[in-house]
Amino acid sequence: MKNNLIAVSAVVPPLRVADVKYNTEEIISAIKAHADSGIILFPELSTTGYTCGDLFESDLLLEAAEKSVFTIAKATENTGVTAVVGLPLRFRNSLYNCGAILSEGKVKAFIPKTFIPNYAEFYECRWFASGKDIKGESITLRGEELPFGVDILAEDSDTGAVMGTEICEDLWLPDKPSTHAALAGANIIVNLSASDELIGKQEYRSQLVRQQSGACYCAYIYASSGTQESSTDLVFSGHSIIAQNGSIISESIFPDYPHVEKTLVDLGLIMHDRRKENTFENDTTSSYRRVKVSIQTAGTKEAGIPELTAILKKYAYPMARNPFVLAEGVAREARCRRILQIQANGLATRVRSAGIKTLLIGISGGLDSTLALLVCAEARKIIPDIHIIAYTMPNEGNTTEHTLNNAWSLMKLLADESQEIPIGESVKLHLSQLGHAEGYQGEEDVTYENAQARMRTYLLMDAANMRQGLVIGTGDLSELALGWCTYNGDHMSMYAVNASVPKTLVKYICSSYAMICGNDELKKVLLSICDTPITPELTPNADGKIAQMTEKKIGKYDLNDFFLFYTLRYGFEPSRSAAYALYAYPELTEKEVIEAAKNFFKRFFSQQFKRSCLPDGPKVGSVTLSPRGDWRMPSDAKASLWLQDLESAS
Repeated sequence: MKNNLIAVSAVVPPLRVADVKYNTEEIISAIKAHADSGIILFPELSTTGYTCGDLFESDLLLEAAEKSVFTIAKATENTGVTAVVGLPLRFRNSLYNCGAILSEGKVKAFIPKTFIPNYAEFYECRWFASGKDIKGESITLRGEELPFGVDILAEDSDTGAVMGTEICEDLWLPDKPSTHAALAGANIIVNLSASDELIGKQEYRSQLVRQQSGACYCAYIYASSGTQESSTDLVFSGHSIIAQNGSIISESIFPDYPHVEKTLVDLGLIMHDRRKENTFENDTTSSYRRVKVSIQTAGTKEAGIPELTAILKKYAYPMARNPFVLAEGVAREARCRRILQIQANGLATRVRSAGIKTLLIGISGGLDSTLALLVCAEARKIIPDIHIIAYTMPNEGNTTEHTLNNAWSLMKLLADESQEIPIGESVKLHLSQLGHAEGYQGEEDVTYENAQARMRTYLLMDAANMRQGLVIGTGDLSELALGWCTYNGDHMSMYAVNASVPKTLVKYICSSYAMICGNDELKKVLLSICDTPITPELTPNADGKIAQMTEKKIGKYDLNDFFLFYTLRYGFEPSRSAAYALYAYPELTEKEVIEAAKNFFKRFFSQQFKRSCLPDGPKVGSVTLSPRGDWRMPSDAKASLWLQDLESAS
């Protein structure tokens, strides 16, 4: 598969103010030490130091800085590195604060700073002019005519990397140069900065970088001057940030020197989002010039699953095992509460629209029906006269006492009415009328299993007619992706509140609710349900204990959800998803991951027909399978190309 991963480094080297020779040597040392990077970024005015003051009026300092970039450029020769360093540059009758693009052993271009701060502690207008109107220009240094202006992008046509440059203050203004560069095609933005440290500024600076990377669908690399700048009046922190598509993936502040913030950016992921979000339009009228540079991939340009996994491991690429679930803590709890709030408000709106305030729901004692009942209870807080009728429908010999007790406990605590309808005799009669044996006929007796699911839905639908109510669906996103639901059974309802909540997240929402509900009895039963193995209980139990384990049949939900997330959210081909999974789950072998991926894609493709006729339900995250919204796929599509991709990359 094509390797879209590029190692990028934000470097804060040791610095001596106005000592160009020393600074040059440290920059070169850093380039050599991190020559596996595709891009290496240094802070603003890194050849001289940002705090030179009126020394910027010295031709001696300016000439030394101009010479230094040619010396530094040689360090990129015979590498795939593009380095970006800062220097003061004379052009005609003015001095400009510039970023120099260095690659393939040469100075490729100079980009001047657009916005020159001259307020509070900043006094740059004393020395520097704005480059905002400089376009299409060139500057001659050491006999070379070099592009100079704000209209320059650096491009590597082999990797598809296109780099735009802005300098410090450019990020803090509404009309950011990086916005125009991104619209013109830049998928990586670098920012050479010298941002002094003040209370609260770190957080705001991080928000700016994160937000700009999201708005521009790009990787954003930010490197700020360190503490070795002059401290006459200010302290600099060496704040380094690397963000991608709205998420900060690496960050540090007040480091030891030399310091490098290094991680991977994924150009494939960036470009997928740009294609998908079609409101992000290319600026076809832009007149940006493109200079050729070398921005190498991290590792070979083509990589199999083991090779790509090794690259992710080498750079300790941050990756969640459960991409639908935030890491532990306050953020996860807040996310779970917000999802439940979205679900409840969606249901409340449907209740108002239909003018029907009676909700009917089947409760199994499992996770999905538990979450759906919590949604109903939360909707009742919004519309107090909602009336919840809960049914548990056990089948003797299959339903265990453990799940039945949990179902009853939950219904008594949350429903307005609770009923138990045993379905055993009805199922037997139904099967006998079909000419099927009354009992379970062993593995793959889907008629026996599905008859129970359909009987429960049949009863709920008729009860809804009798009570003039709405049947609330309980099935989740993971089940829909895998087709682990009975067509016209638990697959169908009048409003499916869990339809965009994956299985791995259902558990966390329920457990989070347990901790904040303020009811010890409810907390106890919710935690008991969370600890119960996932099972449909459609086959005979083993001496009263759960025998049918869902994950033994269809694979672990966490791994299936992993494939689901990267397939739908980022359009990953199966081999790339498998490589990422092998990295995220180091305890698994390559064979185990590939087999799990094959199983996922076979089921995902073959079960689309169940998703083509889904009932309404609220979208709560970036991934959903609604045929009316995010996912429109023909039911006749074949998985052969996706399975071949797995075979060829292993």
